[in-house]
Amino acid sequence: MAGVPCGQAGEAVQRGAVCGRQELVVGRGAERRSSWGGWRSEAKLWGGQLQIMEMLLKPHSRIQVIEGAKHNLPDKEALRAASMIRELAEGLTADDLLLVLISGGGSALLPAPTPPILLEEKEKVTKLLASRGATIQELNTIRKALSLLKGGGLARAAYPAQVLSLILSDVIGNPVDIIASGPTVYSCPSAQDCFQILTKYNLLSILPRSVETVLSSSVSYPSGPKDYSHVYNVVIGSNSLALEEAKCQAEDLGYWTLILSAAVCGEVSRVAKLYSQLIQFVCLSTAGLAEGPLRDQVRGDLLKLAAELEIPGLNLVDPLKALQGLESERSVCLLAGGETTVQLQGNGKGGRNQELALQVALELHRAKATGAGYFLGRYEVLFLSCGTDGQDGPTEAAGAFSSQELVDKAAQEGLNVETFLSNNDSYTFFSKFQNGHHLLLTGLTGTNVMDIQAILIRARDR
Repeated sequence: MAGVPCGQAGEAVQRGAVCGRQELVVGRGAERRSSWGGWRSEAKLWGGQLQIMEMLLKPHSRIQVIEGAKHNLPDKEALRAASMIRELAEGLTADDLLLVLISGGGSALLPAPTPPILLEEKEKVTKLLASRGATIQELNTIRKALSLLKGGGLARAAYPAQVLSLILSDVIGNPVDIIASGPTVYSCPSAQDCFQILTKYNLLSILPRSVETVLSSSVSYPSGPKDYSHVYNVVIGSNSLALEEAKCQAEDLGYWTLILSAAVCGEVSRVAKLYSQLIQFVCLSTAGLAEGPLRDQVRGDLLKLAAELEIPGLNLVDPLKALQGLESERSVCLLAGGETTVQLQGNGKGGRNQELALQVALELHRAKATGAGYFLGRYEVLFLSCGTDGQDGPTEAAGAFSSQELVDKAAQEGLNVETFLSNNDSYTFFSKFQNGHHLLLTGLTGTNVMDIQAILIRARDR
């Protein structure tokens, strides 16, 4: 049988309509709590490469498993796996189907530096970018420019086989060319784009010579498709879907619930101020101060900061109107998701979610000394930030939760929140504070659709 048209690839897999070989390759987070490991199709799965960070498949699988990229960093095992995956893809024919399961961590799991770049040199560049606050879009633009498999390279290697990619999105807006650096999506970053990013973060003077050579030379791709009509990319999981499910759960518990945005981004300290101001506005509104100069000031500051952060899809005007009409006894749940960034200043241990939770606690503590913050004492406030994959930075925690009382309670234990934040040492703080009670420990979830924040607000019993 001839290969089915690309647009019918998903249906073909379900019917078992492809009589050629079916090969499977996969990225981190797609290997657990999904049907990846227990492939069920009437068509035979010929084999494949499973490149993951931890062995999570059932035994006796047809899939060859290679573990690599510990702590989300490319290593020699990931490099070996990428080479094997490339060889597998290049051996396919027009009668074959390459099934690619993509999720967060795929960039680290599929390192194939363009010669003469060495893995260590490419890793140095990405580490420097990450440490200086580069966005995931900027990081992956550079990764694609320096890689043989990213930016559509895997799909190009598999041509003329059909390619079906099922994608769990860990990037704001679900851009398939950015998720895992888009191994099955055509993308060709220009040298100008790359040099602009490197200039922005003052890295041009310390670039390895091999990186300069590759970026300065015109890219010459091997023979392959004139277009990518042999590829079908499908996003099957995202932050928006996770937030909708969280909303259902919160409403079942009796909370008035609102999803703010699935695209929260920006530096942690500024995002923390946004959440602090939003919490103050909710407390003022439900305290019976829906009108007045104090509420108007908080509302104005909140809208100004939201505009400065330029969070995609975040429109607070309508939600703020809805909040003004709430009864004081109604419990509120505000949900948001996305991916913030941290500007590294110290050498502590932590992750962006734990740092955000700690920063929000500090902002709420400071707010209590203001006129608007006076009303915070009438409410119980709980703030949670966590990574959906169960790991926040190089720590065992998914994230942490905090409250407006945290700073004062920490001081009673001899812990200074500002000192820990200045050293980017949020994990150490939460591990010590109340014996780690405020850490969220879920273990690896097997799914990565970025981060989720939840704010719970309810009136204290009087």
